[in-house]
Amino acid sequence: MKYEHLFGPVPSRRLGMSLGIDLVPKKVCSLDCVYCEVGQTTLHTTIRKEYILFDKIAEELKHYLNNNAKPDFLTLTGSGEPTLNSRIGDLISFIKQNYSEIPVAVITNGTLLNNPKVREEILHADVVLPSLDASKDEIFKKINSPCSSLTVKDHVEGLVKFRESYTGKMWLEVFILPGYNDSVEEISRLKEMIEAISPDAVQLNTLDRPGVIEDLYPASHEELIQIATHLTSQNIEIIVNPPKKHNLTIDERDLDSVILSTLQRRPCTLDDLTKITGLNEVVLSKYMVALLENDIIEPFQQKRGKFYRIKGIE
Repeated sequence: MKYEHLFGPVPSRRLGMSLGIDLVPKKVCSLDCVYCEVGQTTLHTTIRKEYILFDKIAEELKHYLNNNAKPDFLTLTGSGEPTLNSRIGDLISFIKQNYSEIPVAVITNGTLLNNPKVREEILHADVVLPSLDASKDEIFKKINSPCSSLTVKDHVEGLVKFRESYTGKMWLEVFILPGYNDSVEEISRLKEMIEAISPDAVQLNTLDRPGVIEDLYPASHEELIQIATHLTSQNIEIIVNPPKKHNLTIDERDLDSVILSTLQRRPCTLDDLTKITGLNEVVLSKYMVALLENDIIEPFQQKRGKFYRIKGIE
């Protein structure tokens, strides 16, 4: 079966081996972040609807889990903002009823959590990973390019209200971009907001794959340590590279599909793909060469090395 709405499992820097589930088409989102590895937003919206049919996702998920090793997490994420799908709550309930042994994570930008219905729908996820990158609307617009109706005040209020009723784990990601949100003043304001939200953990992240614009660069590990030291009142983790692949090995017959579905969503290096597939570079390279020769994928150079993407997708 060809999976249109599942991808991976991929090695996540936070969730181990994670089977991704797309709930919206690429890239339907309430934000248009400059650092987004998926690319520019194609539909900038806060309107919720069943962008991808629940029945289609459930069918793929049943087939995958009945025919493959179980991943560490089922992660509602992917090519856009998952809480825009009006049936996200139904999908979480479906997973809990049928595959309760696999924890559910929701990776969200958190901008819709000021909506009580959205908060209610994701209450039964095991882990929710929202983000907060800015303390002022000026910086919010510069980094995240939100829909016009969204403000930092509403964003933070939604996170605070969700934390008050949510009994699972809440890991708040703060994405640090040098020159955008790393000033002493900004970090101090973010600290106050984080204390109000009171997440279980704060995860500092920075650029790892190409973003939307070219002049971005990651914060150094030393810079992240300094920021973490300033935020001493919270449980803080600096996100590190993905863990080595374990337990799951992709059948070579499915390799082309796995590579293409992954690159459709985000650029990867050869090293990234070896971790995703469990194959060594020699075996993987022959597939990459065939895809290159058939003009399906293309390489491009970034500071971290040579990345590959589907040809024609920027």
